[in-house]
Amino acid sequence: MEIRTRSTDEAARDERVDVAIADRSMTMTRWFDAPRDRVWRAWTDPSELAQWWGPHGYTNPISEADARPDGSYRIVMHSPEGIDYPTTGRFLEVDPPNRLVFTDEATDMPPDWQAALDAQTPSTPPGTELRIVNTVTFEDRDDGTLLTITSAFLSNEERDAVVKLGAISGWSESFEKLDSLLAAA
Repeated sequence: MEIRTRSTDEAARDERVDVAIADRSMTMTRWFDAPRDRVWRAWTDPSELAQWWGPHGYTNPISEADARPDGSYRIVMHSPEGIDYPTTGRFLEVDPPNRLVFTDEATDMPPDWQAALDAQTPSTPPGTELRIVNTVTFEDRDDGTLLTITSAFLSNEERDAVVKLGAISGWSESFEKLDSLLAAA
């Protein structure tokens, strides 16, 4: 897997992930060889989310999603070491098959994860809950789908902490798993 910054056009028909870091945000772009409706379904159907969400080696014994405005989701990633990483949030916007906007709230993460976040964000009071707003767009491109996810943070410090905790590799590996799911369909 290679991660580099390039234009959106260059990301089309490419298995690599384009990453751009900006003020209080991180944007990742990747092209998938599947129709936009199919990629949308993989993002909104709980049984499909369970198959691709999270890094390699992680499973999702709990995957719940009510993809409608003000609907909620809960995904519990189970690591190869036996640690659960619960992610919860709310859908703010749902525009099938074009755009999803949802929060990512790390309120139930394990204490070691929270301690690592606290260590990376010294200007934030310890134990402060992380809340990210993710905007995912699905664009028809070159007989496939160009997916762009922009994660908005309250501060650059939080963004940098999440990057240091593995967000880029985690999303990249999730996209690889998503690609495999889409290819099998």
